[in-house]
Amino acid sequence: MRALSVTPIHLPPEEIARRQARYDRLAPAGLTIELRDVGPGAPGSLDDEESIRVSEREVAAALAAAGDGWDVLFPDCVLDPAVPDGPSDQRVPVNGLLRLSSMALAAKNVRFGAVVRNEAIGAELGRRLKAYGLDAHVAGIAVLELPFDAVAEGETWNAALGEAVGALAARGAAAVINGCSAVDVEEGRFAAEVVDPTALALQVLVAGRAS
Repeated sequence: MRALSVTPIHLPPEEIARRQARYDRLAPAGLTIELRDVGPGAPGSLDDEESIRVSEREVAAALAAAGDGWDVLFPDCVLDPAVPDGPSDQRVPVNGLLRLSSMALAAKNVRFGAVVRNEAIGAELGRRLKAYGLDAHVAGIAVLELPFDAVAEGETWNAALGEAVGALAARGAAAVINGCSAVDVEEGRFAAEVVDPTALALQVLVAGRAS
């Protein structure tokens, strides 16, 4: 199974390499992922509504120009830019990390929350979950108020998680989706299970292919 992933923002080569190595590590047996930069027309970070909409347009264009040889396409972003809310007749299916991971949790009747880097991302993630029909499963979305650099700095991100996950757990969340597709989370130190949406989504992709 061959998958193409497109970044939601324009990134330098070293960050592309870091994220590609992460995909190589997380991909289950039988799945090969190639990560491509979306291009210079996209923003350098997602900090407001405008940057999110520009990202969505640029990701849609990059996915449309992907070419042949892919079994599935997906954006490298938990906001699922350019991913259809429902069924699609696209020749190569476009799926989303949030869609796959959140629906996998909902299918197990798990009440979950999410943590995100900033308010704009939180608003978009909430909109996405509502479009997927998952409101009843969502305990809340917590904003970490972190700079973009924290995405590549696991220590900074993990240090901010504790209080946010604890608050969501108090609201009934048994699991918390880590609202960034490119962050490694330390396991076993939080009040609720912290779900890596990328790792879970890739497992669902492969399981769906095998069934």
